[in-house]
Amino acid sequence: MSPLALRNILRAPAAVRPLLIQPRALYHSYEHTEPPPYRDAESAILSSALSHVPLHGFTQESLSLGAQQAGYLDISSNLFPNGAFDLVKYHLVTQRLALKHRIQFPNTDQKLGVGRRVRSLVLERLRANVDAGVVGRWQEALALMSLGENLPRSLRELSDLSDEIWFLAGDLSVDTSWYTKRATLAGIYAATEVYQSMDLSTEYRDTEAFLDRRLEESRVLGSAVGNMLEWIGFQGGAMVNLLRSKGVGI
Repeated sequence: MSPLALRNILRAPAAVRPLLIQPRALYHSYEHTEPPPYRDAESAILSSALSHVPLHGFTQESLSLGAQQAGYLDISSNLFPNGAFDLVKYHLVTQRLALKHRIQFPNTDQKLGVGRRVRSLVLERLRANVDAGVVGRWQEALALMSLGENLPRSLRELSDLSDEIWFLAGDLSVDTSWYTKRATLAGIYAATEVYQSMDLSTEYRDTEAFLDRRLEESRVLGSAVGNMLEWIGFQGGAMVNLLRSKGVGI
């Protein structure tokens, strides 16, 4: 590891360091099929619960309605010990896994470089939030992800999404840039997702422009840790704003 990479890791908060120093994961494999991330009962309840998020938000009420819709009388605390955060994580995990089916690049298209593919993949993942109808409720999701007990898992999922995007884009780097590129993209994606949750422009065109600016800034500045720190700031700010909107004096 280079001195610069080590210095960036030491400057980062403790919660962020695992993302920067984790070993290069054998995350993708063409030889082994990954097991489903959720059992049948969990998937049935959570997928049904997501359909109630546009009206009821990322709440226990949505979980209860999803359970009833899936044919369950109640929700066991053992099944979803993290409450509404389990619903948020289900959306994050399933949309990450679905990304490879939502957008594909022809092997013959040599004109579309890795950078342009990354941009297309980020936009497609953001469109998944629109298609799922959760954009208007995403501030609630951010608030749940910001809670201390949920933050490590939120960061882990963000890291996995960044890795997935680079992999699908065809990134073949094996040097230390493997780490910094993923940390930078994680920060850019999360900041853009927050921006999208507040975007009132037609077809989220302002969000697309925001993403382009951030990608250009990262190309020029290459500030991986800075982007990650900004994401944590966005997360904390989202939680505070949500609590204030509910009348909590902070």
